[in-house]
Amino acid sequence: MAKYRSRIVDNQLDGMLHRIGAVLIQGPKWCGKTTTAEQKASSIIYLDDPTNQKTYQQVAEINIKNLLQGDTPRLMDEWQLIPRLWDAVRFEVDHRKSEGQFILTGSAVPIITDEIKHSGTGRFARLTMRTMSLQESGDSSAGVSLRWLFGNKGEQPQGLSNIDIDRLAFLICRGGWPSSVDKRDEYAISLATDYYEAVVETDLSRVDGIKRNPEFARRITRSLARHQGSQASLESIRSDMSANDERLLGESSFAQYINALKSIFVVDDMPAWYPNLRSKTAIRTSDTRYFNDPSIAVAALGIGPADLLQDLNTMGLLFETMAVRDLRVYANALDGKVYHYRDKSGLECDAVIHLRNGSFGLVEIKLGGDSLVEDGAKTLKTLSEKIDTQKMKAPAFLMVLTGVGEFPYRRSDGVYVVPIGCLGV
Repeated sequence: MAKYRSRIVDNQLDGMLHRIGAVLIQGPKWCGKTTTAEQKASSIIYLDDPTNQKTYQQVAEINIKNLLQGDTPRLMDEWQLIPRLWDAVRFEVDHRKSEGQFILTGSAVPIITDEIKHSGTGRFARLTMRTMSLQESGDSSAGVSLRWLFGNKGEQPQGLSNIDIDRLAFLICRGGWPSSVDKRDEYAISLATDYYEAVVETDLSRVDGIKRNPEFARRITRSLARHQGSQASLESIRSDMSANDERLLGESSFAQYINALKSIFVVDDMPAWYPNLRSKTAIRTSDTRYFNDPSIAVAALGIGPADLLQDLNTMGLLFETMAVRDLRVYANALDGKVYHYRDKSGLECDAVIHLRNGSFGLVEIKLGGDSLVEDGAKTLKTLSEKIDTQKMKAPAFLMVLTGVGEFPYRRSDGVYVVPIGCLGV
């Protein structure tokens, strides 16, 4: 058995189990939810075990409470195969009146139905896992932590990145799938393609029992891949997928495909940020389009590292998807969220990391190079000057996050330039 790689969410799961009765770990398939939960569980029931699946279904029909018996925390893996477990766990938590009773793992968002009648508020904490960040996969030295950036007093950062342009192209294509990290490069990349094929061929239909056309799913995901990092409307994406095909998917059916992709955590769009500004400016409210992992976009487009190195514009867009993934993992560990800013004047900031205490940092994501770093720093300073610090805090930091570069540093204007191979939580 492969050695378990420590995940950033481990400490978050510990904290949740100490304060609430049940924890739902949700996220895309293959991201490591079950393995992470197994490290904390005292008893486990694998509901997708083909040997016992029918037995579990029968027990659930006769007396579902029997499935809940066992040492705690009890892991209910792939709980959604018996949706009634949700309310059964909620009821049991109410009556046991004790923390850390259950861990549920699943690859789909719980939806209120005839079989799930309660949201679980007050009984469940939700922990969203993503694919592995570069710190978790061992590809970042994590010499510059996000926590340090929020608390720094203007010091110079320390760290070293070993990621060059060739390695970066590979990491974008490999993605953060735990099972790919220790495999040979060619096999590691193939795993992302395997995941993508499973999504379009079966997972989109299994999520809600509605049969979906794999070819339409491929065309939709290819179009989404071409719009990574943009605020493209769903209608624009629908038109783009039909540009070279007379078959146009109806608006309602198209929306169902998108919602299915979101419900199984393949698509992970970023909401807009609404700061207090010195002067009235209309802020664009559209979400920014992202996949949960950059390798999904790579697989959808049918490309590889060599293709990215020949097309740095596309590589830059997919690097942004990877950078956003890592920022979300690190921010979540600090009880923060990641947003995007764009206003009517065209001023745009790739990522705003906002913590619960009101502190925030502004981040521009650039592949690398002096001119792109300079453009990013200019954008950050322009937005920073627009913020009304009488009504909200000033930015805790301004950072240009780059794909390549050996060392992090603080510019004379206060902007940090940090290679992604140095960044961590």
